[in-house]
Amino acid sequence: MKYLFLILVVLLVIWALKRGRAANKSKPSEPAKSQAPSEMITCAHCGIHLPNDEAVSGQKGLYCSTEHRTAAQDRNPD
Repeated sequence: MKYLFLILVVLLVIWALKRGRAANKSKPSEPAKSQAPSEMITCAHCGIHLPNDEAVSGQKGLYCSTEHRTAAQDRNPD
C-alpha cells in the first residue's frame, strides 16, 4: 500500500509539472504591441470610412479605390 501511494504522489507531481509548462508555453512572453490608430477618412464618392493610409487621392478629394476616383471623374494629382 505504501508503494501505491508513493507512485500516486509521483504521478501527481509529474502531471502538475507538465500542466505548468503547457500553461507557460501558451501565454505570450511579451504583450502584443498595439499600433496607434490611424486617421479615418470618408470616400468622396460612396461615403465609406477607411484608414487614411489606404485612401486613393484625387484632385477633388480622397477615395476608397481608383474605380471610385474614376467614377467621380477625378484624376490623379500630379
